[in-house]
Amino acid sequence: MRLPVTALVDIVAVTVFVLIGRASHHNGFNPLGVAQTLWPFLAGTAVGWSIVYVYSHVRSSDWFGRDFRPERLAPAGLAIWFCTVTVGMILRYLLHEGTEASFIIVATLFLGLVVLGWRALAALILRRTATAEAPRPADAAQ
Repeated sequence: MRLPVTALVDIVAVTVFVLIGRASHHNGFNPLGVAQTLWPFLAGTAVGWSIVYVYSHVRSSDWFGRDFRPERLAPAGLAIWFCTVTVGMILRYLLHEGTEASFIIVATLFLGLVVLGWRALAALILRRTATAEAPRPADAAQ
């Protein structure tokens, strides 16, 4: 996947989390309120992207591979998800925005579902597409 598309899908995933949360708590969708709730989690996403980028470019770890591939489920997606939740909650805590245990659990699970879920779905689609396009052994023999 192209880098801007991957970034946009992450931003949309985090935004959907915030919008659903605000709707379920009847907080409304005024732009300032949405931005106030959204920015700590987007900052966490940016931190995750930055860590994945640095590790892939300084080649300090073979675990991340040699290419910057933030669309991969592991390890990039896991790092981005972890940072989105962790940094988001730390910022919310520092700003007295609420970090109850139930919110942390729900945020961790939902963000995991959307941030990791789209990566898993994309990998599955790409794998199936590659399998469908690959020549079959019977076709190669002809």
